[in-house]
Amino acid sequence: MKLTVMVTILALAASGSALADAAAGKAVYTANCAKCHGDDGAGKAVIAKMLGATMKPLGSAEVKAKSDAVLAKDITQGSGKMKPVKLTDPQTKDVIAYIRTLK
Repeated sequence: MKLTVMVTILALAASGSALADAAAGKAVYTANCAKCHGDDGAGKAVIAKMLGATMKPLGSAEVKAKSDAVLAKDITQGSGKMKPVKLTDPQTKDVIAYIRTLK
């Protein structure tokens, strides 16, 4: 029994986003991402038009299917016309946890 609990705890610790804080991620998202992606993650049409880009809703199946590593790379290194966002590793994990809550 103790071994099972220990293995479970280690697996959660290794998974990264399992320990991330979606509530803290919402605050970081609001400060750094909402200006383009909107409060609900749907994307702002005005920004998309200005950039000549298409913004996939962050709650879409396509975005949800991305691994945490890919989302972290998109956030911290940029993707398409999206510029990189300077966040700490814990902030990035928290934002990803928050994005995972969007519908």
